[in-house]
Amino acid sequence: MKKILVSIVALVALGSSAMADVNNQTGCGLGAMIIKDDSTAVVLALQATTNGIFANQTFGITSGTLGCKKAKFVMNERAEEFVASNMDQLAKEIAQGRGESVDTLAELLEVSDKVAFATALQANYNSIYTSQNAKMADVLDNISATTL
Repeated sequence: MKKILVSIVALVALGSSAMADVNNQTGCGLGAMIIKDDSTAVVLALQATTNGIFANQTFGITSGTLGCKKAKFVMNERAEEFVASNMDQLAKEIAQGRGESVDTLAELLEVSDKVAFATALQANYNSIYTSQNAKMADVLDNISATTL
């Protein structure tokens, strides 16, 4: 009986998701492409679980597939993965003009003058994070446009 109930819930979730876009809470990836409805926490958990099981977000981000937007300025995969994984902490440290995440990003981008880099990031914070829902690719594009 439980299997039938779970199957019905899954079918309803998949059936009601036909017209939705990739959401801002679980990001891009296979889970967001298959399960487009983001109206409940259960559906968001299914999206995130699907993304985690298939480990496809990194591929989507670096290749610009699976609903992910690839950065216009290709820095390197490690920088893209780092920014995607540390968006909140990086935003805080850029606003402060210093921090371990800013230093790590400078190393990944092979920036020689870390102090000047951190100062430029802080001075251009509003140009780098143009919205509360800024995406990794946009942040990297904006960093490249304002500091590199």
